[in-house]
Amino acid sequence: MALVCIATWTAKPGSEDIVRGALAELTPATRTEPGNIYYQPYADPEAPNVFRIFEVYTDADAFEAHGKSAHFAEFALGRAIPELEGRVRETYETLDF
Repeated sequence: MALVCIATWTAKPGSEDIVRGALAELTPATRTEPGNIYYQPYADPEAPNVFRIFEVYTDADAFEAHGKSAHFAEFALGRAIPELEGRVRETYETLDF
């Protein structure tokens, strides 16, 4: 079973461009991780400060490795997350039928 994460990042007012820029750097780096299956950020056209990230990893270990990667430290922890007023993560396991 793969691990799915749906993250919602809500930027502080005026920080939307910083968060968007961090996602622009984080996305291609994450897609090269050995355990990453899919990584796609989305912007809410109705609320430009809300970003959602749909992530799929081969397993929980791959998801954990993502959170420990240098690019996550630099772009998520170092740039985007300090500019957020809210951060929610939901995780699921795929049903392999």
